[in-house]
Amino acid sequence: MERLIQRDASALEELYDRYARPVYSLVLRVSQQPASAEEIVQDVFLLLWRNAARYHASRGPLEPWLFTLARNRALDFLRLKREKQRRREDSYEFDMPDAVSAPNPVALIDGARRAERVRACMGELPEPQRRAIELAFFEGMTHSEIAAALSEPLGTVKSWIRNGLIRLRESLETASAAGKG
Repeated sequence: MERLIQRDASALEELYDRYARPVYSLVLRVSQQPASAEEIVQDVFLLLWRNAARYHASRGPLEPWLFTLARNRALDFLRLKREKQRRREDSYEFDMPDAVSAPNPVALIDGARRAERVRACMGELPEPQRRAIELAFFEGMTHSEIAAALSEPLGTVKSWIRNGLIRLRESLETASAAGKG
């Protein structure tokens, strides 16, 4: 790594020869796509070259750091892929002609009632839980992004979301049972 920090290209070659195969295996397990895994591996080693100075041997061995970098890149790839798929699906829904998707009045009323129940239950949550859930589910933010936006520790945000969802489920189950009875 010292040689890599000094921009010794042969050091990158040695690291690539030593770690490319296990990094590829890890990335392939996450991405499930061989072509994408190859691309991600290249990206990981390019990042290693560019950010070699960020590695500090005093914090631990190179291997776990490199595998964490690879895993994070693969997860970023999956997140981006899901986002593209969601956008594609959203645009497809908007492109559907009205004649093909005629609204079902019963389904519309049922959906409106459910939305009203969810809004009411969300209003009963403490403000931090409600805001964290809104950011996660309505704005698509990750837990880390929410923690940064709210200036709160990641563990706190995760607890708010988990406990808030549990309370929502319980409230919705209670409301649903009351509506049937």
